[in-house]
Amino acid sequence: MSRLLRAKKLVAPALVAGVAGGSLYYMYKPRNIPGYEGPVVPPPIFGADGTFKLPRFPQVKSRDQQIADLKKSNSGNKEDEYDVLVIGAGATGAGVALDAATRGLKVAVVERDDFSSGTSSKSTKLVHGGVRYLEKAVWNLDYAQYELVKEALKERKYFLKTAPHLSSWLPIMLPLDQWWKVPYYWAGTKFYDFLAGSEGIESSYFLTKSKAIDAFPMLKQTDLVGALVYYDGAHNDSRMNVSIGMTAALYGATVVNHMEVTGLQKGENGKLCGATLKDVIPERDGNEATPFNIKAKCIINCTGPFTDSIRKMDDQDCKEIVAPASGVHVILPGYYSPGKMGLIDPSTSDGRVIFFLPWQGNTIAGTTDEPATITKNPLPDEKSIQWILNEISHYLSPDINVRRGDVLAAWSGLRPLVRDPKAKNTESLVRNHLIDISPSGLITCAGGKWTTYRQMAEECVDAAVKEFNLPVKPIANPPLVSGTEHVEDEAVLDGTCQTHRVRLIGAHGFSRTLFIHLIQHFGVETEVAKHLTESYGDRAWTVASLCKATNKRFPAKGERIAELYPFVDGEIRYAVRHEYAQTAVDVLARRTRLAFLNAQAALEALPKVIDIMADELKWDAKRKEVEWKETVAFLESMGLPQPMLTTTRQQVEKGKLDWSNSLEWKMYSRHDKPVDERERNEQAEIAERAGTHR
Repeated sequence: MSRLLRAKKLVAPALVAGVAGGSLYYMYKPRNIPGYEGPVVPPPIFGADGTFKLPRFPQVKSRDQQIADLKKSNSGNKEDEYDVLVIGAGATGAGVALDAATRGLKVAVVERDDFSSGTSSKSTKLVHGGVRYLEKAVWNLDYAQYELVKEALKERKYFLKTAPHLSSWLPIMLPLDQWWKVPYYWAGTKFYDFLAGSEGIESSYFLTKSKAIDAFPMLKQTDLVGALVYYDGAHNDSRMNVSIGMTAALYGATVVNHMEVTGLQKGENGKLCGATLKDVIPERDGNEATPFNIKAKCIINCTGPFTDSIRKMDDQDCKEIVAPASGVHVILPGYYSPGKMGLIDPSTSDGRVIFFLPWQGNTIAGTTDEPATITKNPLPDEKSIQWILNEISHYLSPDINVRRGDVLAAWSGLRPLVRDPKAKNTESLVRNHLIDISPSGLITCAGGKWTTYRQMAEECVDAAVKEFNLPVKPIANPPLVSGTEHVEDEAVLDGTCQTHRVRLIGAHGFSRTLFIHLIQHFGVETEVAKHLTESYGDRAWTVASLCKATNKRFPAKGERIAELYPFVDGEIRYAVRHEYAQTAVDVLARRTRLAFLNAQAALEALPKVIDIMADELKWDAKRKEVEWKETVAFLESMGLPQPMLTTTRQQVEKGKLDWSNSLEWKMYSRHDKPVDERERNEQAEIAERAGTHR
């Protein structure tokens, strides 16, 4: 009996020790971190004969060749018809094109503007499940919301796996001002970790007040009791979008930007069978563009906020389903946040959530959420900018003056919230995304968010294959995206969805140390080399090779287009030759991110960008003037100050910009007199007063 009692007494401590030990092991066990593996393709080295061979990557077809393929689909030969025509090349449209192409379908994707020209380039740059959505799911006992968070966390891992150069893990701090919040948010972040499961990376953790301030020195110390830190993903949204589109092109999709759909075609049975397209680039050169028809078995509408305009081409009387909301973000200098940690405020003055994140060397803050009207390039309103600045000032140290003049760029993105036209309550918004098929066969895929673009695309292609009985098939000879025959992708292209395994262009040869090889071979600056590898992956070899020699001791290659940012001339040439860049805005906003990082720096870089593109694309003086005017007009939507909108190219080139009325010009001490001069003036005033008193 005594032995039994002793055994019972040992059970509870053993259980506690087991649970504690298991928890510790789970939190601190070694992990294979997605995005931090070695390269699938090792970097090139010098051969035995002393020669150095750069990687030889497969080329996409030229834009002219892609347009010729579009026109060929209307030849009357059934084999030339497309299985799928995707309208819109944002995240969802490009994702649908890649998914369909890797299932062996014949695909075309056309975009009226440029890849990621709308909502997809104006996100918060996070790849996340959504901590705030999880909180709502728990408090409202909302299982559907819970499933959305869980699905998004699974998709988060695929970003890191398929595009490690464009996405990364980011610790995000949640400051706590009351002790009761510690167990509440600790439980929430641990639940977030638990949901992520094997999709997670590091466990969330608690920081004491001193540790929180050490990690985030700009934090306000008043009432701070500590902070919780959890992990989410971050990415370069428009570069990701362009890479998805270019990968689809390598897998055989016809990918054409600046190609507008002006009408939809129907057969005698009333079903859609094609579209009328118009290339908008000739008009920029002063030439008339001739519309042409293409044929496709299935047409998919992925136009985001502009979804209803395509739906009305199909049925003029259809009810609008998009309820656009505007989200404003601002860009501040990098010193506003640590370089490797973000911050979330889950309860702002009006109950919204605001993020404060490091991005591309600067700091991004946002977002707002207001009803909006649909426009091509919405302007960030001053009220929203001031609200963001006011909110972030509440959790920054009071000695940090959050100034309006510190806003380097600001933009407004339209989030396409949608209603289900087939729901009983057609006014209620769809929580995640919508896939709808009209009576004539138009498939509309709308809503959702960046994190779940791949899942949306998979479900959309599944629906298209089922509805139109499309002939999916294995791909016998897939393109050598890695640039070598000795590497096989994990994706088995057997006709099923494989986009969770298909590595995007640039991913195969990427590693966290690739930038060192770039420096040692080309002699580019360290900051530039890191930027190139984190924006292009292994294609950084090609970009660097296109850089102009500097004729300096160091750097040997790479002429910056903006003094304070690592964007170089080779990127412009690469964008034109390999990424279908057709306008200066394409380069400044979506191939590089200069317009999003600093609108005035983008204005100063514009002459150089136009000149390099003119050399590549054979622009004449009139076209260069068109590019200047349209780019400056676009920069207004990036927060370019009003006085700068009338700037001429000659003013920029001669350094005669009038900064005297800008907020930034007035912020700094350059307007103060030198100390010695000020002291002499003060002494003269004292002497003068003394003489007066006499």
